[in-house]
Amino acid sequence: MKKINWIKLIGAILFCQAAGLIGSIFTVQGVNTWYLTLNKPSFNPPSWVFGPVWTTLFLFMGISLYIVWNRSKNQESRKIAIIFFIIQWVLNILWSLFFFALQNPFLALIEIIILWIFILLTIIYFYKISKWSAYLLIPYILWVSFAAFLNYNLFILN
Repeated sequence: MKKINWIKLIGAILFCQAAGLIGSIFTVQGVNTWYLTLNKPSFNPPSWVFGPVWTTLFLFMGISLYIVWNRSKNQESRKIAIIFFIIQWVLNILWSLFFFALQNPFLALIEIIILWIFILLTIIYFYKISKWSAYLLIPYILWVSFAAFLNYNLFILN
């Protein structure tokens, strides 16, 4: 087992947490105004759930990214895996822009489906490098699956 590179680990975690910070800039624009007026399905979680869940998921994503960044012997496979990771990272931020800032649940629904595909591709490519890096992303794809279903219901109800 390799020695932990704490600078890379902290950098990877902070990079992922930055997605939450950037996304929250867009979320704040609509969460306490427009979002409150939406008809919500019965399974809609309370608002306080989202912060801790996303913080935990971004932590897992950061650790997963660190493992791939630090352990891959094959430069080409690592490059492809990290490219998919960065694409899904950007898409994660864009969902908040589309849903909360632009107040467009339909556009957000299309975007979250694309996000889900890129999370799956990231998991597949991370798995080739480290099973644990892929396993750490399973809660993320499960939450985004739920979020997509919730997004769909919000679109239908409104």
